[in-house]
Amino acid sequence: MRIIFMGTPDFAVPTLDALVAAGHSVVAAYSQPPRPGGRRGRELVASPVQRRAEALGIPVRTPERLRSPDEQAAFAALDADVAVVAAYGLILPRAVLEAPRLGCLNVHGSLLPRWRGAAPVQRAILAGDAETGVGIMQMEAGLDTGPVRLERRTAVAGKTAGALTDELARLGAEAMVAVLANPDAYPPIAQPEDGVTYAAKIDKAEARLDFTTDAVTVERQVRAFAPVPGAFFEFGGERVKVLAAEIVALSDRSPAEAGAQLGGGGASSPLDPGLSRGTEDGGAAGIVLDDRLTIACGSGAIRPVTVQRAGRGIASAADLLRGFAIPAGTRL
Repeated sequence: MRIIFMGTPDFAVPTLDALVAAGHSVVAAYSQPPRPGGRRGRELVASPVQRRAEALGIPVRTPERLRSPDEQAAFAALDADVAVVAAYGLILPRAVLEAPRLGCLNVHGSLLPRWRGAAPVQRAILAGDAETGVGIMQMEAGLDTGPVRLERRTAVAGKTAGALTDELARLGAEAMVAVLANPDAYPPIAQPEDGVTYAAKIDKAEARLDFTTDAVTVERQVRAFAPVPGAFFEFGGERVKVLAAEIVALSDRSPAEAGAQLGGGGASSPLDPGLSRGTEDGGAAGIVLDDRLTIACGSGAIRPVTVQRAGRGIASAADLLRGFAIPAGTRL
């Protein structure tokens, strides 16, 4: 087929590669314009899709928007059989949606109608979904409301957003190739009216760890924001990202007693006497319980495993503490 590809981030690259490998003719790739980036944040950096398309010899277009008649005429002039869209980042006007012979097919990283919108992978993790997936959706004017031709499913099962995104990108690429090989075998099926949820764009403020919630919720927060933007806490005026963490089960004893147990050697933990309450009422939330950086939550506790200080490389929590002491009893 003659295909227009539309995508921007790394998530979209496997689909572009799969289309080329399947023998389709990708006549143009649309992507978001280069944005400031680089080490100093001043260089204009092309998107992953633009870089990959250029490496493949595919013409790249990076319009700021698609609303002008000239842009829409240029799109239609490509005379494509179908447009394949994967995390492009721009709303497609009706004239664009209707220009290709088979319309526009979108690779969406959720099991629609759950998690329509910008951040389906992160929202699925934050919500504690047991399963998610990817769908090939026939696009229409609404926000991810179009009928779905094919789905692939996978367990969330402790995966980070980075790992889950990579898996869904691969599954989506395979599904798109299958649909294009025989569109009639995968007729569009309308989404159910029940179960609609919206995956709002991630605000960086959401990445601040909220230790007043239970440990399960905090650990999900860590996974949902790994590797970017990175869940974090602050200590000594410095931001520390937590890229991986484990849940620590505390007994019904007080945080002070739990801290002594978790610290090992029978040593007592220097906690404020006012923290004799259990973690269930949130009174100890955010307190460091031992010399292994175990942190009390509203219920239970977490222990960071992989961390990163601002401007430093990724390290284990043990390595962090060797040069950046965070004493037991500290409230983060």
